[in-house]
Amino acid sequence: MNTTEALNSLTPKAEWALRGDDLEWLDTVQTQPADAEITVEVTRLQGIYDSQEYARNRKAKYDLLNQLELISEDAINGTTMHKDAILAIKAEYPKP
Repeated sequence: MNTTEALNSLTPKAEWALRGDDLEWLDTVQTQPADAEITVEVTRLQGIYDSQEYARNRKAKYDLLNQLELISEDAINGTTMHKDAILAIKAEYPKP
């Protein structure tokens, strides 16, 4: 996470320009957040992002499955290939 994401989170739709580390506040409606507020927000957003790593990993694996085919095969053959594949992915990337 970075300053841009923190500013967008703290002051949605505010007008500002960030050039390197120099923030130019252009908004006349919203007040510029203090540096400490921005730092805290970067940390908070990073924590949220980090806590969802398991979900990103699961999605990448789910996307590799041909789920409709597995579901169809299960319905025709009375198997549990789809459920087994999903459970294997969840076991590989458990929810914290």
